[in-house]
Amino acid sequence: MIPDALFTVLIAVLGLLIGSFSNVLIWRLPRRENINFPPSHCPACDHALAPLDLVPVLSWAALGGKCRYCKAGISARYPVIELITASAYALLSVVFPFSQLGAGLIGLCLLFTLLLVASVIDQETYTIPDEISLPGAAIGLLFGLLHARPKDGLGFGADTLPVFAEAARGMLLGAGLLITIDLFGSWVIRRFRERSFPEAPLGFQQIALSLLAGAWLGPWWGIAAGAASAAVNLLARRVVRVPEWLTLGGTLLSLVLIGSGAAAGFSPGSPGSPGLIMMVQGALAAAGGMSLLCGLYWWLVPIITRQPEDDSDDYDASAMGFGDVKLAAMIGAFLGWERLVVAVVFAVLAGAVLGVLQLLILRENRLKFGPYLAIGAVLALLFGSQLVQAYRGLFGL
Repeated sequence: MIPDALFTVLIAVLGLLIGSFSNVLIWRLPRRENINFPPSHCPACDHALAPLDLVPVLSWAALGGKCRYCKAGISARYPVIELITASAYALLSVVFPFSQLGAGLIGLCLLFTLLLVASVIDQETYTIPDEISLPGAAIGLLFGLLHARPKDGLGFGADTLPVFAEAARGMLLGAGLLITIDLFGSWVIRRFRERSFPEAPLGFQQIALSLLAGAWLGPWWGIAAGAASAAVNLLARRVVRVPEWLTLGGTLLSLVLIGSGAAAGFSPGSPGSPGLIMMVQGALAAAGGMSLLCGLYWWLVPIITRQPEDDSDDYDASAMGFGDVKLAAMIGAFLGWERLVVAVVFAVLAGAVLGVLQLLILRENRLKFGPYLAIGAVLALLFGSQLVQAYRGLFGL
């Protein structure tokens, strides 16, 4: 077996190469360009780059940060991304040695790359490409399928990646948590008015319906309820509205009733009455599953516009970008639901602190939450297990 120290060096070199490819993704994905063709070229003069022009970090330094052919400046972001990736890969291989984690280490490195690419694109364009988050969630599930806990107990880092069932749960709850925040936040921003431009056949109305149904019936029946509503839209060839006062209001009322019953000493776990925690998990998982179906549908069948084309105030305000929802699903698939919660907590704290600095320094009040989610995911990866264990110990769980 390759010694861990040697593997750290090898994976750092791999990080330089992957960082170079990450720069390609960061440039081409927002512009809807093919990532394979044409070959690498100068964005200023379109001249094809020779192999010596593509050596990570060294080519940029040797050329003085300028194109060999047209002398146009080359952004310092290129070597920075390469160095960040190499350093992160090396750090991960030290914290989670290959000899103990095996192929799981490759999964963690891939997660970091996806988070880095998504963060830079979100920072520059306010969007997170579906080509990153949706396949990333599927890859997280794949690593969960390949990952198995050792029979002789948990060694160092052996529980870093969740098994498939935990990865699927993390993916659904990750998407569900953020889409629920978006649903209720947007409802408040609209002053509890209904959406002016509901999507068809799949959209936020179906997600809200899944949220309510999932609370009472569980995640799979909740997803089925949302799918049934979409089928009705298809058959009617129009939007058959599902009012939010019923779905979102009903979800809140359900949680209040069950929660107050538990507080009053009644048994919320009696037949026909789910416990409060199970109700919340069922609601979030159902909403997360339906939101991922919506994301997949909108990726394959893009909706040209769901807002008015003029500058009027008649539009459906949103509390959170839908790209953040899919990014949270990817993080949950790789890390599991417990560390997903840790990642969201870290993201909120980072967003609160850095968001204020952004407002004061850049005078910009539009928050890009994707980079903060990425920061939270990395912190949850490094410290999440310890924090979860400390929380369990504190409350005797």
